[in-house]
Amino acid sequence: MERAILEGVMKLLEEGVPLAELSIERVARTAGVGKATIYRRWSGKEELFVDVIRAAEPPDPELPGTSLRDDLVALLESMRQRGLVSRSSLILHDVYAQMKSSPKVWAAYHAAVIVPRRVLAFDVLRRAQQNGELRPDVDLELANDMFVGPMLVRSVMRPEVDLPEGLAEQIVDMVLEGLRPVRSTAS
Repeated sequence: MERAILEGVMKLLEEGVPLAELSIERVARTAGVGKATIYRRWSGKEELFVDVIRAAEPPDPELPGTSLRDDLVALLESMRQRGLVSRSSLILHDVYAQMKSSPKVWAAYHAAVIVPRRVLAFDVLRRAQQNGELRPDVDLELANDMFVGPMLVRSVMRPEVDLPEGLAEQIVDMVLEGLRPVRSTAS
C-alpha cells in the first residue's frame, strides 16, 4: 500500500503537477486508496513528500568503521551518488527546487533526512577525535562542513561540473591532510 502511494506521488510529479498542487485527495485518487489510508501513515503532504524523495535517493551508506578516512569516504560517496541521481532525474531536480521554495516541506526534509546524516558525520568525527585520528582542537562542525561542502557545491550549485569516481577519496584525503595530528619524525 505504501509503495502504491509513493508511486502515485511520483506519477503526479512526472506529469508535471507542482508540489503546491499536490493534495492528499489527488494522491489518494492516483494511488487508488482512501485519504484515511494516507493519513494513517503520514500526518500531511510534507511528510509524504519527504518519503517520496527518500525513496528516490540511494540509501544511506553502511559505514565500514575501520578508520576515519574509510567512514568519511563512504559518507561522501553516498552524497556523490545522490548528486548523480538528482542530476540524471529531471523530476528529482525539479522536486528539490520546489521543496526548497516550500518552508514546511524543506523543514520536514531537513529534520528527517539532513539532520540524521549530520549526526552520523559528527559521530564519525567525534570518535576520530577521541581515538587520536583528529587533533583535539579541531572544531567538528567546521570540519564536517569542510568535508561535505565541496561535494555539495559540485552536486548542487555547479551541476555542470563532473562528479567523477574517486572524488570522495580526493576530498577526504585533501582535508584530512590538514586536520590530522602532526606525527613526530624523530626516532
